[in-house]
Amino acid sequence: MKIRYLGHSCFQLTESTGTSIVCDPYGDVGFDMPSVEADAVTVSHAHYDHDNAKAVGGNPVVFSKEGQYEIGGVAITAVKSYHDDELGKERGENLIFKFRMDGVEVCHLGDLGEECSAELIEALLPVHVLLIPVGGTYTIDAAQAKEYVDRIMPSIVIPMHYKTKGLEMDIDKADEFTDLFESEEVAELHESELELFRDDITEESTRIYVLEREKICK
Repeated sequence: MKIRYLGHSCFQLTESTGTSIVCDPYGDVGFDMPSVEADAVTVSHAHYDHDNAKAVGGNPVVFSKEGQYEIGGVAITAVKSYHDDELGKERGENLIFKFRMDGVEVCHLGDLGEECSAELIEALLPVHVLLIPVGGTYTIDAAQAKEYVDRIMPSIVIPMHYKTKGLEMDIDKADEFTDLFESEEVAELHESELELFRDDITEESTRIYVLEREKICK
């Protein structure tokens, strides 16, 4: 499978069969989304920086409610969570999406804001690849994200929803999160796409991959 980082909290996930899903497409956050087509779009919550489904071509099916789904052989589970640590009183609910692609369990946490709990962890496991917000302010911060990683114990972690060049949002940079790990556990790839195979998944360690947002060529 391939993971393509389109910026902010948006990823395109593509199975080897060709089935493609875009998670949390964004509106005007200070930069534009790259051109992308998909079979499906998942929306964690109805905020402008996560629900711009119309930006995705290919007439995709949009999943934005809790439940279990399937498209093109990809199993999808949407789990309810909260955008804050006050049971949604501040910023509402948030959907966490899990995908099974090529035998790999991928979890996109959306704008998760609630504290780590045994109940939520149990609902998510197993997770091989974790796409996690780390910027704080509107989501969990670096320290809270580290706790989720420690509890979930995925093989691969890709941070999202952090401060990058051009982003018009007051949140922390990714290094606030990556500095919490040993240097040998972190790799800055300087590219926007990562290809994974089932053999890349190991229970022996966790690797942090910082992807570079895909830029629009003009």
